[in-house]
Amino acid sequence: MDQRLLVPELLDAMDPSDPRAIRSRMDLRLINAFLGNERWITAQCRHRSSSTSRIAELGAGEGHLLKRLHHALPGATVTGLDLRARPEGLPSVIQWITGDFLETRGADESSAWAEVCAGNLILHHFDSDQLRFLGGRLQQCRMLVFCEPLRKALPMMLARMALPLAGEVTRHDMPASIRAGFLTGELPSLLGLDRDRWDVEEIESGRGSLRLIASRK
Repeated sequence: MDQRLLVPELLDAMDPSDPRAIRSRMDLRLINAFLGNERWITAQCRHRSSSTSRIAELGAGEGHLLKRLHHALPGATVTGLDLRARPEGLPSVIQWITGDFLETRGADESSAWAEVCAGNLILHHFDSDQLRFLGGRLQQCRMLVFCEPLRKALPMMLARMALPLAGEVTRHDMPASIRAGFLTGELPSLLGLDRDRWDVEEIESGRGSLRLIASRK
């Protein structure tokens, strides 16, 4: 797996009401619990940002991480950005922007959410040009916190062990996500994080995640 390989993930193109999509989202909740990414992101935001920070999540999905962030930092302004509409049951104090955050409209609204930016398993969906463009938009942020698939043999082995228990969509999307993931050093370069302007730390978790935290100097 020397080079990133991007292929469309099935869940992205499915009707949310499709039973296979529902099963896949259930699989994702279990995968997230195993990886511990949302717990880690929340801990970083709680310890490294102020209670009044403006925190945004890219690709907020069903809003699970948003709820964690709001609970951990109730004084912060928490905003979700996603292609999908606002999820049902999301607390009214959590803001939501529907649309493509790679487009100009999302950039124009960035002042509402750009102080601290987080994301869980979202950046691997984008090619190098898109990541470079997004990185330019993120330069105004004070802190970035992302978790992505680690593109190595161990995560793929763990995925193959879990696949017999997963649904049809996950059996395709999980290996695809790992092949589209990152090695240490790739994300800071792709996002254009100049080490003279950013303190960058990357952590390879033992469960298959590459964790990036970057703070502007």
